[in-house]
Amino acid sequence: MARSDSSPTLREIANTFRFAGWFSFWFQLVLTVISGAILLFAAVSNRNPQGTNPTTGIGVVLTVCGILVLGFNMYWSLMKYVPIGRQLRSENPAARPKKAEAIQTIRIGLMASLVGTLLALLGAEAIVGLLFGKAVNQGFAGFVNVDPAKFIQPIDILVVQASINVILAQFAAISTSLWLLNKMSKQ
Repeated sequence: MARSDSSPTLREIANTFRFAGWFSFWFQLVLTVISGAILLFAAVSNRNPQGTNPTTGIGVVLTVCGILVLGFNMYWSLMKYVPIGRQLRSENPAARPKKAEAIQTIRIGLMASLVGTLLALLGAEAIVGLLFGKAVNQGFAGFVNVDPAKFIQPIDILVVQASINVILAQFAAISTSLWLLNKMSKQ
């Protein structure tokens, strides 16, 4: 990135890095807090620890792992993308990161987001599978279930919502990384 200081392209890329880093950070933070609060509420209000329940099990564990990856993504957005934007605005061309370094930083963020998305998708699949099992057990072939623990509860749907929020936050991180890669490729 050895262009002159007056290069509108370099300033545009610098501004894009800063904006993308901040946007990605705040978007992910809001959805992470909401998802974490939902999962915490579901864990506290779990009335039936026995049996199959979407608030327990591998689905929630995978969703929590997706949230942990979101923590890394938020760090990456704030501590890598934003500083690159600041460095690109430097008057000193030697202080600016090389194009290959910036692209490598974006790729690491993109790979982390893809791993987080996979974890959250697997978690959502497991949770929805448990909900399907509950739905089938509510009443099937004339059998009417009388065990309230086997009915789908509103908290079960909130657990699905938490998992979907994690997927959306990961999607935002992926979109941010792809947007930055696109800007870098045009430079």
